[in-house]
Amino acid sequence: MTDERGAWQTYGERLVYDNKWVQVGLNDVQAPNGERWEYHVVHLARIAIALIVNDNDEALMLWRYRFPTQQWGYELLGGMVDDGEDAAGTAAREAAEESGWKPLGEPEHLITFEPLPGQVTAPVDVYLWRGAEHIGDPTDTEEVGRVEWVPLSKVNELAARQELLGAGTLVSLLHYMTSR
Repeated sequence: MTDERGAWQTYGERLVYDNKWVQVGLNDVQAPNGERWEYHVVHLARIAIALIVNDNDEALMLWRYRFPTQQWGYELLGGMVDDGEDAAGTAAREAAEESGWKPLGEPEHLITFEPLPGQVTAPVDVYLWRGAEHIGDPTDTEEVGRVEWVPLSKVNELAARQELLGAGTLVSLLHYMTSR
C-alpha cells in the first residue's frame, strides 16, 4: 500500500477521549508530500441498519427529531452493534425495539460503508428484509417517533426536502433503489 501514489504513513495513535460511543485519537501521520503532524480521528461504534421493505414497495421508517442537527425526518431502524453481537442480529433487534415490527426471514447484506472516511471511522452495515410482522408497541422508549411504512416512490422527494436523516438512511435507500 505504501508504494501507491497518495498513500499516507501512520506511526501510531494516542487516544485523547474514550467512551462507549465515541473515541477521539491523535494520529501521528505523514502525508504523501512528506509533511508529518498529529491528525484528529473520531472513532464511532459500528452501526447496523434494517431496511425492511413490504409487498407494497414501502420501507419501514421512524419519523423523529434529531437534536444535534435540529431536524425532523425519516430514519431507517438500527443502532450500535453490541460486543459479541453480529450486525444482522443488531439490525433485527433494533428494528423490533424501535418499531414493534420484527423482520421476517433471513437478512440479505445490502451494503457496508464509511460515511466520513477523511476524519471519522463509523462503519455502517445495512441488511435487507422483505417483510415483517407486528409484535406490539415499540419497547425502546429512548428512540421515540412515529412508525410508518413509507412508499419508496417518495424517497427522492424526501431526500430533496432533507427529510431523510443521516447517511445510513440515505445511502441505504438510494443503494437499494438503484440496485434492485
